[in-house]
Amino acid sequence: MAVLSDKELAASVRRELLEDILPFWRRRTLDKQRGGFIGRMSNGLRVRPDAPKGLILNARILWTFSAACCYTQNDEDAALAQRAYEYLTQYFLDRHHGGFFWELDPNGAVLDDKKKIYGQAFCIYALAEYYRVFNEPVALLQALDVFDLIEAHAVDRRHGGYLEVLSRDWRPCKDMRLSDKDMNEKKSMNNHLHILEAYTGLLGASPELRHADRLRDLINIFQRHILNAEQTHFQHFFDEAWTPRSDSYTFGHDIEGSWLLCEAAAELGDKRLLRQVRTLATKMARRVLAEGVDADGGLFYEGRDGRIINPNKEWWPQAEAVVGFYNAWQLTGDRAFRRAAARCWQFIMDRVVDHKHGEWFWCIRPDGTPDRSQPKVSPWKCPYHNSRCCLEIIRRTQTEPNATVHE
Repeated sequence: MAVLSDKELAASVRRELLEDILPFWRRRTLDKQRGGFIGRMSNGLRVRPDAPKGLILNARILWTFSAACCYTQNDEDAALAQRAYEYLTQYFLDRHHGGFFWELDPNGAVLDDKKKIYGQAFCIYALAEYYRVFNEPVALLQALDVFDLIEAHAVDRRHGGYLEVLSRDWRPCKDMRLSDKDMNEKKSMNNHLHILEAYTGLLGASPELRHADRLRDLINIFQRHILNAEQTHFQHFFDEAWTPRSDSYTFGHDIEGSWLLCEAAAELGDKRLLRQVRTLATKMARRVLAEGVDADGGLFYEGRDGRIINPNKEWWPQAEAVVGFYNAWQLTGDRAFRRAAARCWQFIMDRVVDHKHGEWFWCIRPDGTPDRSQPKVSPWKCPYHNSRCCLEIIRRTQTEPNATVHE
């Protein structure tokens, strides 16, 4: 199969963003009765009006339309970014204890008042982007407030890193799970990955020494604790002292983390650290390419000891694989990475995009068919991974491969 050229890849990505992803979220997801955005929609576009509204969905919508507006310069995208910002700060913001609630009912009343640090990180990420695009100083102040709260209450002063979940008033909780699928451990890769992502965005918006110091520390945590001994996969769950409590890895997080670590080091502007991280990212991308890519170009979900233990292909790892492999090609010039990125994008176009109802299916099963029982919109099914993939590839196809790693 012929591999898409950069011009063809950029055109396909741009078309998917502008003619499918953004129009779907503009037209289909507004809650016109209660404000903000709907909480849940089936794959067949049936809205559940009684569904709760989750912090992750709403923060990611804010990031998406802020970042999209920067590219499209579309008034509708600007209006939806403002709508998302106003709903987030009117209903999710805890005006008494600070930070943002985890879950609301359809009318905006609080259902779950916990301060899950993963969710706080996404608020920083979204608010920093909103500030960057619209020059709204209050949004930056709100992002800085959340940063201060995380640093004051969620940092493990003895062992380093960040705890998973705190109470409304920022006290430790017994149940540290982000969701029912997660282990009840005090620390996780996923939490730290998205704090890293958030602090990278915050440093870009507010280049203060304290933000740089904490971001540098996060990169060090990944190098010392989260990567396995071979520095090829992320470990998932840890106790307080960073003893691993799980033994599998997810290819989507590995390839996503490979390029997010590069972005973090680049934002710090430390050339020595950037060379280290780029070498590490290349090593991780090679292992994902060797172990996690199916013959059809799609990315499997989960592995253990070199074996695939979950052969499903969820939507978000595919998006991250396109960016991560393209990033690895830019770092090395190795055409195998460029081919992997283009083949994964073609898999997305052929199998993951829902050409009937719009947007992307949640999951493609091992037989190549979509799991239509999974929602199109939910607390976890958001426009952030796929829209960010498109925006990243549009940006990256305008530049030449970067050989800095070989300096």
